[in-house]
Amino acid sequence: MSVIKVAPLERIRRERSSVKWTRFPSDVLPLFVAEMDYPLAPSIVATLVERVQASDTGYLDGPGPLAPAFAEFALTRWGWRVDPGHVHLTTDVSVGIVEALRLAVPANGRVAITPPVYPPFYELVEEASASVLETPLRQQGGGWVLDLMALEVSFATGVDAFLLCNPHNPHGIVWDRPTLEALASLAAQHDVFVISDEIHAPLTHPGVTFTPFAPLALAAGARAVTVTSASKGWNVAGLKCALVIAADDSTNELLNRLPEEVACRTSILGLHANIAAFSCTDWLDKTIEQIVDNDSLLDSLLREHLPAVIYHRPRASYLAWLDLSHLGLGESPYQRILDDGRVALNNGECFGRGGAGFARLNLACSPDTLREAVSRIAALVARVAAGTTAPASITAA
Repeated sequence: MSVIKVAPLERIRRERSSVKWTRFPSDVLPLFVAEMDYPLAPSIVATLVERVQASDTGYLDGPGPLAPAFAEFALTRWGWRVDPGHVHLTTDVSVGIVEALRLAVPANGRVAITPPVYPPFYELVEEASASVLETPLRQQGGGWVLDLMALEVSFATGVDAFLLCNPHNPHGIVWDRPTLEALASLAAQHDVFVISDEIHAPLTHPGVTFTPFAPLALAAGARAVTVTSASKGWNVAGLKCALVIAADDSTNELLNRLPEEVACRTSILGLHANIAAFSCTDWLDKTIEQIVDNDSLLDSLLREHLPAVIYHRPRASYLAWLDLSHLGLGESPYQRILDDGRVALNNGECFGRGGAGFARLNLACSPDTLREAVSRIAALVARVAAGTTAPASITAA
């Protein structure tokens, strides 16, 4: 069993200043935002120190050496042959999505999404002056699938674009190749522009095959871009650097019209951190191993202490999607767990249709933090079942 050394939560709170550690009081376990508790890869730290010592803190106008660095990673990891000339720079995946939508979707256009899904998708579509068309995932065999028949109906109504979450957040679903091929065919048939958010792809679990969408779009004749970054896989989101990659020459010409400021606002430190990250696969593999261990631990803890929770285990990333609707905690289990259990999760309602009663939990923490979180929630459930509301004593995690 791989165990990554994680500093005690008290120390992390003292040393870090992100929202994960400042949004809630210190007695709340923060398991909400998609940010790891793990220390950065040493090679990324060394790269950042080197760039600062060199006073290399100026502006950028393109991906430069990051394009071939990502292309090498994509080829080695997934067999995807990325043309470095199709790689464009942006501050983060959200900005990449908005700017791609602005280029591809007319004002007041429509964009299909598949809830429950990453909540900012709704805001990003609105920011691009378009409207959302919800085409929810379909529950099947205890899990979820893309509802291709419903998507075909949506596409046929004149949808301009589709936001694909691959792997899917919050479920951690890794879409299989036949599903993505069918999607590419539908997009080509109805001329729907596809933006594939693949930021969690580097965190695909062992034994699971991740399939990039761009090569399938190219083969089907569909217009598509991929947005991605090292930010989730290597925990460098605050360094602000991401990539927008055209699937074909025509779409690349479209991306050549991105405003100059899209690249200029990207952090040069983020660019060098991304370059270092994409060659740092040993750290990534060790991190994934710990995440998978935590996934197994959480499954075991829930079966023992909270058997009413339905855990939809991820096949990529470190995000756990939990059905809490059978715990007896009312209409908003998330809020009750935060207020009375002192554990901060992500509210499933924020993920759109189908998310009510669910919550998302962050697995990228120490095993002891998971144990404490389950203990607190189980104690809350027991108190509610017994008809008491006073919180039990909480041990420091």
